[in-house]
Amino acid sequence: MTNDSGSDASKPETGLKRAIGTPLLFAFIVGDTLGAGIYTLVGTMASDVGGAIWIPLLIALVVALLTAATYAELITKYPHAGGAARYVDRAFGIPFLSFLVGFLMMASGITTAATLANAFAGDYLTALIDVPAAPAAVVFIIVLTLINLRGVRESLTANLVASIIEVSGLVIVIFVAGIVLTSGNGEPSRLLEFAPDIPPLEGAFAASIVAFFSFLGFEAAANMAEEVRNPSKSYPRALFGAISTAGLVYLLIALGAVIVLPPAELAESTGPLLDVVAASGVGIPPWLFSLIALIAIANGALLFMVMASRVGYGLAEAGLLPRAFSRVLPGRRTPWVSIVVIAGLTIVLALTGNVASLAETTVLLLLLVFLSANVSVLVLKKDKVDHDHFAAPRFIPVLAIIASIVLLTQQTGPIWLGSAAYVVVGSLLFLAARARRKRENRVSDG
Repeated sequence: MTNDSGSDASKPETGLKRAIGTPLLFAFIVGDTLGAGIYTLVGTMASDVGGAIWIPLLIALVVALLTAATYAELITKYPHAGGAARYVDRAFGIPFLSFLVGFLMMASGITTAATLANAFAGDYLTALIDVPAAPAAVVFIIVLTLINLRGVRESLTANLVASIIEVSGLVIVIFVAGIVLTSGNGEPSRLLEFAPDIPPLEGAFAASIVAFFSFLGFEAAANMAEEVRNPSKSYPRALFGAISTAGLVYLLIALGAVIVLPPAELAESTGPLLDVVAASGVGIPPWLFSLIALIAIANGALLFMVMASRVGYGLAEAGLLPRAFSRVLPGRRTPWVSIVVIAGLTIVLALTGNVASLAETTVLLLLLVFLSANVSVLVLKKDKVDHDHFAAPRFIPVLAIIASIVLLTQQTGPIWLGSAAYVVVGSLLFLAARARRKRENRVSDG
């Protein structure tokens, strides 16, 4: 629903050109949401819930739609770049809390890139070239870091091309699964089989943590807010449409994968969709599908590394991280310290974690960010603005808060410890930056 508070709402003042309409915004969000996660995590879900992987995907879809309603209100009410950290700052005005939300976003980018680096070095790569996984992951991260240092001039058109490549691989999986099903060689009965030795409800909620990873990306649309025409109408339509589209594609992928292959085989693979295509017998060359998957994974990892490095730079510019993070390369003007630090952390995580645990850590970090956004939207309900904006009924963010807490309770102790380590490191960096500012203020006052 739209809250009318003025005559020219849909176009709040901005210094940037409003050149993006609903179709292009929809394509951008679909491209960010239909990412690399589904290429690798189908097997992880199958190990938790067996053939009923459509159940955790449905749970994750509901949580994503609830949180999207919150973002639709916040983005259209405050159509400026900055995301959840900016909303928390507006709602509470506590610098450390705003910093923590921003830092968790940066940490999620690092962890996601490490997840995708491990996925890149798995079965999809070995279908093309047989190399050890750990060195391949390190080289992958270094190459992306060099691209990031050089300066990535991304455009929505380039993002759309990458999205088409990613989606083409998913369409191939749905197509071959349909052929298998219609030929009578599939096993639809597996869709109702649960993993042995795991209670169905417990397995479904555990798998929903991983499933939610596949829906991440839509929150990045907040950074396009100042360049969208008529954001009060465009954002809700694009957000809900893109997430629903992603949900439909993911459900078809899940149904098709289980019909073609037993859940136990999916669970053992780091390239489960490649195995589905190979088992279908349709004749699509494994190298071709592997190449599509690797492009999707590399594109996702690069976008998250770029995001994380720019968040680090922005926090340093705001005086919330040590000033070194704001240093840029002469000529290129890229934040080299932030880029290099993030690359180093990504390598460490890729070498010490696995795809499932890293994905779960990313989800935990972003659930905390989403929790802060849902609380902020309730606090900001009383804040009036002079333009039209989408307004979600109060029960929507309340349900989103409950759903986020339920998913958080499904996280294991080691994942919480890893996330707590991020908070500790971030807090120390925040205190170091604040101590330096105080010393500089004393020197300038003296």
